[in-house]
Amino acid sequence: MLPRVYLIGAGPGDPGLLTLRGAELLARADVVLYDGLSNDALLEHAGTADKVCVGKHGQSRIWTQHEIIEEMLMHARAGRIVARLKGGDPAVFARTAEEVDALRAAEIPFEIVPGITAALAAGSFAGIPITHRQLASAVALVTGHEEPGKSESALDWEALAKFPGTLVIYMGVTTAPQWTRALLDSGKDPATPVALLRRCSHPDQQTIHCRLDQVCDHLTPAHRFRPPVIVIIGEVTTLAPAMSWFDRRPLFRQTVLVTRPIDQAGELAGHLRELGASVLTQPVITIAAPADESDVDDAIAHLNSFTTLIFASTNGVRYFFDRLFRLGHDVRKLAGLRIAAVGDKTREAIERYSIRCDIVPTDFDADALAAELAPSAAEHRFLIVRASRGRETLPQKLIESGGQVRQVVAYEHGDVAVADPVIAEMIRSGQVNWVTITSSQSARNLASLFGQDLRKCRLATLSPITSKTVRELGFEVAAEADPYTMHSLAQAIAIATLSTGVHDDPKAV
Repeated sequence: MLPRVYLIGAGPGDPGLLTLRGAELLARADVVLYDGLSNDALLEHAGTADKVCVGKHGQSRIWTQHEIIEEMLMHARAGRIVARLKGGDPAVFARTAEEVDALRAAEIPFEIVPGITAALAAGSFAGIPITHRQLASAVALVTGHEEPGKSESALDWEALAKFPGTLVIYMGVTTAPQWTRALLDSGKDPATPVALLRRCSHPDQQTIHCRLDQVCDHLTPAHRFRPPVIVIIGEVTTLAPAMSWFDRRPLFRQTVLVTRPIDQAGELAGHLRELGASVLTQPVITIAAPADESDVDDAIAHLNSFTTLIFASTNGVRYFFDRLFRLGHDVRKLAGLRIAAVGDKTREAIERYSIRCDIVPTDFDADALAAELAPSAAEHRFLIVRASRGRETLPQKLIESGGQVRQVVAYEHGDVAVADPVIAEMIRSGQVNWVTITSSQSARNLASLFGQDLRKCRLATLSPITSKTVRELGFEVAAEADPYTMHSLAQAIAIATLSTGVHDDPKAV
């Protein structure tokens, strides 16, 4: 493909607000130049592309516009597909024109992909429509930070003070004393309602409502209400109490740590984000195929010697079928077998291979499955597909009931030895509200990784068995899933949070 540059709007922050076209072009990119207003989660669309951060407030040096353009041109001239990921919309205070001028001069083809700018997102995420039939029939987007080299302001503050609609000020934190004074001196009513909106659409979104003459008091360094902030001025801001929904979700302002293996964290993380949480991931267990798969291969070769095939987890399903197919077989190899699953999610994993489960217990655990299989166990030969570690309840009960049992390890667990230092510091400093624990081994590993610092968090478990282990380790359990699913775990955290009113605490950001 010929070199090309895509100038892509990243939206206001929520990664779900990227356009389909933006995601498509990120996937084509060889290199992504992204700014601090772009959510890092968007980089997942870019696969193996090189990712270059051109600056993030408070974390890294902010590149000059000249440096960004030179980097962009260097990669494009080398024949690479470049994605320039820009917070918000490329056409709104994003200096896109300068980048386009450079691309045109270099005769490099480009495409501009729109994004959602913060002013428009405010209507949906803060309950502040910037236009309203009765309150505002016009809107003006205004920069609070003009080009430093200008001899005088290009903004007519007298006209803006009389503007018959909503004013939205971008990049106006450090210059608030100047532009508020300009509006007030031009006759704008000091009592005009204002909303200060920080990190719009992010899980830690914050909104302050005040009067125009109080804006500077809230934007001082001492208040730590730092960029990215937009300021919305006008009567429409008074609609927020009736229209807001984003900050009313049960886990708003709650930070939750998901400890599942990285490729399995998505489901629980998704449920938590839907409820408003800011989600972190720190795997405490690794999962991989066995180093020696000869035992699995032998079990697959002799499937016809069993009457019942039992899957103890979704991982077991995935690794078993992966091996089955790599050996050149297909699902016909399972013909004649009864298929049992320990729970509903395991059943769903099996059904993705167009195989119907014969046995799924009402209670999603090994004890319930053992109780269901035990009465006729003497008539069956069982093959249990399992992990390298786990409880022995199921095979023991089947053997005690007269069944013939063979177990095969389809995947191995490993322990994560070192925690991400950023996560560790957040737990140590009390910035993590909840930690999720989905197995007894995860509980032990968490205790090893974080020790007594875990007491600064609330712990939520997937099952009574996991809760028992947590308590044996000396920690309290604040929430427990029932039934034992990721959706129920997220719901249990939400219910426990609402019951204590913790989500209403502004310190819980």
